[in-house]
Amino acid sequence: MRKTHILCIVILGSFLTIAALHWQLARMAPQWVPSPCACCATFQPPPLANATTLSDGTYTYRLDSDIYNDLFPHLQQYRCRELTCEQSWCPEASAAPLLLLAIKSHPGSSARRAALRRTWARPREMGGFRVRHVFLMAMSPSQKQMNLATEENDEFGDILLWDFMESHHNLSLKERCFLHWVHNSCPGVAYVFKGDDDLFVNLPVLAAYLAQTPNASRFIHGNIERHSAVLRTGKYGVSTALYPQRYYPNFASGGGFIVPGPLIPALYQASLELPVFPLDDIYMAFLTLAAGIPHRHDKRFKVWGIPKDDIALYRDSLTVHGSSVERMEEVWQELWVS
Repeated sequence: MRKTHILCIVILGSFLTIAALHWQLARMAPQWVPSPCACCATFQPPPLANATTLSDGTYTYRLDSDIYNDLFPHLQQYRCRELTCEQSWCPEASAAPLLLLAIKSHPGSSARRAALRRTWARPREMGGFRVRHVFLMAMSPSQKQMNLATEENDEFGDILLWDFMESHHNLSLKERCFLHWVHNSCPGVAYVFKGDDDLFVNLPVLAAYLAQTPNASRFIHGNIERHSAVLRTGKYGVSTALYPQRYYPNFASGGGFIVPGPLIPALYQASLELPVFPLDDIYMAFLTLAAGIPHRHDKRFKVWGIPKDDIALYRDSLTVHGSSVERMEEVWQELWVS
């Protein structure tokens, strides 16, 4: 019995020694540091009014800036600092209107970005539009992921990177900082499609939808959630201290929606006047309401996925959320290549 105890102590001691060595090596490893970026911009948000009240005719919403500063100070105080330069996402001279695909992605999702570049997210002419794409990305604590993302951007030049950390609440910073970027760097864009990197986008059908929809440039297009009830617990939970109301304004589900270029200035101006809400869909809801922009609902934005894996459902959809990399490539090949 005594020998067993001694053996356990020796094994435990060896394990702790190895763990300590790994910890020391991790501390000594060089951390990823962005290179100086002469063409990158930094944006300091202006001071906000103490409170803002908005109404959509059904409900009234009060946003108290002091409370937002107390509970989510980093969202309110962050300066939008870009770490990558604009490449050729918004070329100036072209007869065709620009459709910009702005895709939210994580540094660790390189396989998804590669699949998108092989399918719907690649420079092309489509349905009378000049299509370009950009991946919207923040920082990862993983040095390996950041090194790979840097190499990826060196090769493709399609990543817009900011210096805040990736997190669920920080998705709202992607909305605010992207609005600042597109307002200042891409003023001639005709439409911006915003979506996640696990979307299948039926690009030919989407381009036809924009070309054929009357007054398409007047609306934000998507799967519109109408006065959703506020959740108080879980991933999407919001405290009553931050937001005491029971319902949210209408919003386009963040899985995929379209913003016309002419509406960007009004959304950008609203972003200078409202606090940053910690859920990106709802943050956009308040910006849209403050800007006085109407929504246009279309059920073909399949933000909750599809009930069964049927190629006909993909063919008739504008977007399908939650597609695997393999299935996305299979569907694109079957619909538009073979």
